[in-house]
Amino acid sequence: EENGHQNKRLKTGADEEDSEDQNKKLPKRKIVLLMAYSGKGYHGMQRNVGSSQFKTIEDDLVSALVQSGCIPENHGEDMKKMSFQRCARTDKGVSAAGQIVSLKVRLIDDILEKINNHLPSHIRILGLKRVTGGFNSKNKCDARTYSYMLPTFAFAHKDHDVQEELYRLDRETLEKVNKLLACYKGTHNFHNFTSQKGPRDPSAKRYIMEMYCGEPFERENIEFAVIKVKGQSFMMHQIRKMIGLVIAIVKGYAAESIIERSWGEEKVDVPKAPGLGLVLERVHFEKYNRRFGNDGLHEPLEWTQEEEKIAVFKEQYIYPTIINTEKEEKSMANWLNTLSIHDFNSSAVEMQVNNKHSKNSSDLEGSDGCGDDSD
Repeated sequence: EENGHQNKRLKTGADEEDSEDQNKKLPKRKIVLLMAYSGKGYHGMQRNVGSSQFKTIEDDLVSALVQSGCIPENHGEDMKKMSFQRCARTDKGVSAAGQIVSLKVRLIDDILEKINNHLPSHIRILGLKRVTGGFNSKNKCDARTYSYMLPTFAFAHKDHDVQEELYRLDRETLEKVNKLLACYKGTHNFHNFTSQKGPRDPSAKRYIMEMYCGEPFERENIEFAVIKVKGQSFMMHQIRKMIGLVIAIVKGYAAESIIERSWGEEKVDVPKAPGLGLVLERVHFEKYNRRFGNDGLHEPLEWTQEEEKIAVFKEQYIYPTIINTEKEEKSMANWLNTLSIHDFNSSAVEMQVNNKHSKNSSDLEGSDGCGDDSD
């Protein structure tokens, strides 16, 4: 009996070794993975090798890739070996419903199931597609769409006494919000919407394709709304500052003319809305799809079949995290209290002092999106 048990154990060990050997023989292929994750508790997407106290989404992903046998261990230690590239470097606490990473892996059987088995439930790989050998998810991406979910009491005028849970957004205010958000469309100089960019820096010019606020809806007795923004690329904190400025105008703390003024050369101290609520919705590969999507060898990078899984993940992990964190930590309500002391006419000297102070804070992890300079 004892020998029988031992034989079984030896056989199991041998089976595992056999499958490992088979994995090693598999050729490596360039693929993209469609990822969704709740970013709460993480210091952004990008791995910071050597600073293990700041946990990132990629730490968990790389660990799962190694454990599932998709990549050898040394590729996990040096990500260049698997040509790893993320599409957007999401900020500390920011979630994603449609992040894309490109990398070379061994195409093992049941690959998605095996990777997901080694990931926590709030990080999921929802899809996989083969791509061209030279594909780079960051460089080939034409545009990124983000959403920002916020409680609608953020738009209540400062002169009105507002009970947060009872506030409901009226049609007139929603129209005003959308009129202001539409001002961002087109190409503008966004040097005032990020730190470390001067007004004459060519990379401060960014192209915004669309920006609007959808119809409000109720969750847990609080009314929320979702702002969507699609742009070519975004700089660090750009989206949060774009939304922060619109909130400040709607609430009556700043004049509408400040948007135009912020694109000029002078320094404008633009308030930055909280990171909670920001979600990378999807990334676009229109040029790649036109060139390779119908070449008979590759699939277009569209995820219509995965849309239901994405929606379920958002309902299960992303929205509840935003709602519960807002209720418990009141990040929007606390930030709104700072607007009354915010100086929208502060001079360049004051701005430098403020920027120095903000650089020392831990809020500068990562970036909203992934512009050419945010990686």
